[in-house]
Amino acid sequence: MEIKIIEEKKNLLIFKVLGEGHTVCNALKRELLNDDKVKTATYAVAHPLIEEAQFIVETTGEEPRKAISVAIKRLDKILEKLGKQAKELK
Repeated sequence: MEIKIIEEKKNLLIFKVLGEGHTVCNALKRELLNDDKVKTATYAVAHPLIEEAQFIVETTGEEPRKAISVAIKRLDKILEKLGKQAKELK
C-alpha cells in the first residue's frame, strides 16, 4: 500500500491510497467518522478493477494526519481483538 498526498491544508487532507480498494478504505472511513473532530471522511474508487482510492478527510480543528493516525490505532486494536477471538474458535 502506498499513500500519495494530493492536497493538504490545516483542516483538510486529500490523498490517494494505492494498492487498496474498499475493504481497508471503508474500515478507515467508518472509524474516522467515530471521531467528533472529523467533519468529513469519504473516499471514492474510480474503477472497481483498479485498487486506487481517493480519500478526503476534513476536521473541525485537529490536524487531519493526527485524526487518521488515531483512527488507525483504534482499528489496530479492534483487529487484534478480532484475531484473538478467531483463535479461540479453533
